[in-house]
Amino acid sequence: MIIIPAIDIIGGKAVRLTQGDYGRKTEYADNPATVAKQFEAAGLKNLHVVDLEGAKASQPVNLQTLQEITSQTTLNVDFGGGVKSDESIQKVFAAGAQHVTAGSIAVKNKPLVKSWIDRYGAEKIILGADVQNEKIAINGWQEDSGLDLFEFLEEYIEMGVTHTICTDVSKDGLLQGPAFDLYRKIQEAFPNLKLIASGGVSSLADLKALKEMGVYGTIVGKAYYEGRISLEELAALENQEK
Repeated sequence: MIIIPAIDIIGGKAVRLTQGDYGRKTEYADNPATVAKQFEAAGLKNLHVVDLEGAKASQPVNLQTLQEITSQTTLNVDFGGGVKSDESIQKVFAAGAQHVTAGSIAVKNKPLVKSWIDRYGAEKIILGADVQNEKIAINGWQEDSGLDLFEFLEEYIEMGVTHTICTDVSKDGLLQGPAFDLYRKIQEAFPNLKLIASGGVSSLADLKALKEMGVYGTIVGKAYYEGRISLEELAALENQEK
């Protein structure tokens, strides 16, 4: 299982929100690139970068911060937040991201996302599925699309998507454990989908349980920033024999 630490960015700083609420923000670091270098030094290889301002503005805002991270580390970076046009995705790849997470845009403009899959390849486009009660939530979770999660995933798998980051909004930032039952259902429905679990990880035990379930990857945010899991523990778990 790959471990993907997350850096959420507002105003060029690393922050975390609780349940996607911009009013419940905790700042963790002034310089996200420094944080990314710490991840790399510990032996981690991947990074999930979320431009929270970009998600609100419907276009990436913190591209300079992304570029600082990608130029100062060799981490495999996926970027999400406001990537909703051809121009935006080109800028994100130009700033050094290896992958883009398509979230709200995958609900609102399927032909555009399909064109990206066809142009850049399925490996480059990660489907972002933010979920509440098995329905897709969009626009920084401020809106319920009414779309059924499983129909949404099936449609994109048919388009060629191979990776999805699935976040259970009700769990995110609460440190109360991931949505194990939801992930199990997704795995049963789509055994070939590379499922990246996100939201709720609170301990090393949570990560070990996800690994035993066979999820492809897990995003870790607040649990690390709040000191519940060390970088050494994350790296050791990732580098253990599968």
